[in-house]
This record gives sequence, structure tokens and C-alpha cells, in this order.
Amino acid sequence: MIEPSEAAAELVARALARRRPKERPQFLRELLAHAAAGLVVIEGDRQASEAVYRLADAVAIRGRA
Repeated sequence: MIEPSEAAAELVARALARRRPKERPQFLRELLAHAAAGLVVIEGDRQASEAVYRLADAVAIRGRA
């Protein structure tokens, strides 16, 4: 049985593979925006904000040399 996170990763990988390389960044930005909006609806502003802040922190930490 496939774990939900693995299924989601496969879904996103397939969606990316169908797009041209130049279209992929915009697709991912829109995916992140829709996911954040979905979290607001499902879990509320506070939890959605926390998830977005954690994502931003992970990006900032990864970008450091």
C-alpha cells in the first residue's frame, strides 16, 4: 500500500513531468498557494500560517551556504 505522502509526491511528479521546464516553477508556486488556501479552509488561519512559516524557514535554511 502506498503511503499518502508518497502518493502525493507521485501526483506532483507526474504533473511536473507533463509541463515544460519553463512552466514548472509557476505550477509549483500555484500549487503552494492553493495548498495554503486549502489549509486555511480546513484547519484555519493559525495552522495554515504555521505551515507556511515552516515552509519559508525550510527554504531560508536550505538557501544558506
